[in-house]
Amino acid sequence: MSELTPPPAHAKDHWGKGTSDPAERRFLRGPRPRGVELREAIRIFAECVKGFRRLHFVGPCVTVFGSARFKEDHPYYGLARELGAKLAEAGFTVMTGGGPGIMEAANRGAKDAGGYSVGSNITLPVEQKPNPYLDRFVEFRYFFIRKMLLEKYSYGFVAMPGGIGTLDEVFETAVLIQTGKMPDFPLVLMGKSFWSPLVDYLRQSLLAAGTIDVADVDRWIVSDSPTETVEVIRDRVMKRYGLSYGPRPRPRWWMSEP
Repeated sequence: MSELTPPPAHAKDHWGKGTSDPAERRFLRGPRPRGVELREAIRIFAECVKGFRRLHFVGPCVTVFGSARFKEDHPYYGLARELGAKLAEAGFTVMTGGGPGIMEAANRGAKDAGGYSVGSNITLPVEQKPNPYLDRFVEFRYFFIRKMLLEKYSYGFVAMPGGIGTLDEVFETAVLIQTGKMPDFPLVLMGKSFWSPLVDYLRQSLLAAGTIDVADVDRWIVSDSPTETVEVIRDRVMKRYGLSYGPRPRPRWWMSEP
């Protein structure tokens, strides 16, 4: 894939820069009266239950991370749309944050191929709306709950080009895999020209300093090909976790350890 130019930044495109619900901001300010903290804990528990109920039967997912800022005419949007279609054709539910940009493209690709498309979003600006290519949509107040659910229901992860939020999602997923908190699910970085400098930094700085192991970098798959990406995910998880090949395999959330 040739070098792609990032889209120009405009203030109106800064999706996700604020929030219309101050609950999480208040929660992270520090200690509050214990009764307030108890009510907050109940609210957090209720959000977890809502997510579990809404997502339990969506089918084996692959989560696609990426920027909300890419428009329909950007090559990365087209790449994510092709990826979503191929994931659906392989039998996976496509899960994203449910917003615009890369998220919309991956969900749209899943619908193009007749697959199932899910959005798990965070409450952000008032004008923000879920993209129109979702079979199921669930929204949360708290980033940490939303990220947990994106990770909990997926057998693989694909990071398209994105910003700080995408990096946060990539590295949190990598930490869960590194520490054994999550099975060794495939983690693919889509877009070699975009992600290669990051992988080089990990090798040249972190690995050289001994702060990570070779396996921590080698498990990251960098690709420009949606076909190759889906084949890697399918081959590594279908047999390992007893999933059947073809459109819309039945959910197997109660799978045994491989």
